[in-house]
Amino acid sequence: MFSRLKTIYIEYPSQFWLIAFGVLISSAGSSIIWPFQLIYISQKLDRPITTVASLISISTFVGLLVSFVGGFIADRLGRKPVMFIAQAAHGLAYILMSRASSYIGFLLPMTVMGACMPFYSVGSDSMMADMIPPENRTNAYSILRMINNAGIAIGPAIGGILVSRSYALAFRAASSGMLIYSLLLLFFVRETLHRRDGMVANPVAVETLGGYERVLKDKGFIRYVFVIALGMIAPLMMWTLLAVYTKENYGLPEYLYSWLPITNALMCVFVQYFVTMVTRRRRSEAMIPLGMFIYALGVGSVALMSSFWGFLFSMILMTFGELTLIPTATTYVANRAPEDLRGRYMTLYWLTWGLARSLAPIIGGYLNDAIAPRAIWIGGLLLGVVSTVGLLLIDRSSRVRAVVAPDLEVD
Repeated sequence: MFSRLKTIYIEYPSQFWLIAFGVLISSAGSSIIWPFQLIYISQKLDRPITTVASLISISTFVGLLVSFVGGFIADRLGRKPVMFIAQAAHGLAYILMSRASSYIGFLLPMTVMGACMPFYSVGSDSMMADMIPPENRTNAYSILRMINNAGIAIGPAIGGILVSRSYALAFRAASSGMLIYSLLLLFFVRETLHRRDGMVANPVAVETLGGYERVLKDKGFIRYVFVIALGMIAPLMMWTLLAVYTKENYGLPEYLYSWLPITNALMCVFVQYFVTMVTRRRRSEAMIPLGMFIYALGVGSVALMSSFWGFLFSMILMTFGELTLIPTATTYVANRAPEDLRGRYMTLYWLTWGLARSLAPIIGGYLNDAIAPRAIWIGGLLLGVVSTVGLLLIDRSSRVRAVVAPDLEVD
């Protein structure tokens, strides 16, 4: 076992492990507060779930408009500036949020966070693609997810204790993790964007829409990621609303709820590697719809649960979908993108996730308030199933065209 770990360590550059360490600190910090964030805002504002959830939707959507330039910056100025700005701004936003007491007061820092999340992901995923050869990318993204989730396993356990005493203290702890990582990025991480002749300065890469025109011409990619986004509404509803749902309908306290994200994180740490060993041997286009279907089943199963152990089962099931889909989808995007457009491809990929994140609270809140709380999970199941079918149909269509016209580029 030790020999295997040593081999894995040697297989990747030292900067990869430096970033992994920063991810551990950052994720542990942020996860101290985010599982309980909606509960805190609900208590502060005393508004219906739809109103409170709209904060997440609005902030995510506005953040997306700002973060759309992330891919352009990552491909023009470098990956490191994007990552540093995102982490530093995210840390400061937590401080502002701890002092908020009104709808607008929460909206402003949450909008900053909404922009920072895709900003950082674009820079980080592009940097990984720069450093890691294609044959190792699935493993590399999986390792980062494992380390990220190790932090998430630590954070809620601490957060469950801190929020029961002081939410302000929890916000300060979350901010510290983000700011420490931003300093690591600033002083110790080197830029990986190599400005070779004709690459960054190539006028073809700086077309209208900041160079995104070439990405938008890849119609197969656009269709695929938007169908993924449709299905991702379901698990994002679960992450957004499950804490409030379990507390308001079943009286589940924060310290007990914290074991749900902790379980998810521990599975991502200890199970991700074994799932990846299976998925990497198969086509990404086949594994992604499988992961989406498992996601949908996990979300839908919440409608049948009424106790901590039932909710834990749903989380475990949903996590298997996550372990199957996310590293595979990220690798799919990294491998499909031309080298000079990686940042833009990643931006559009995370843009679709952002759209799902902005729609999830609105859809879930509406189903809760207009129909019934359990309608959230039934709606999530239906969205996931539709996405799964769509992904299978797109894959089938692409393979048919590849057979009929193998010499033509499949759009």
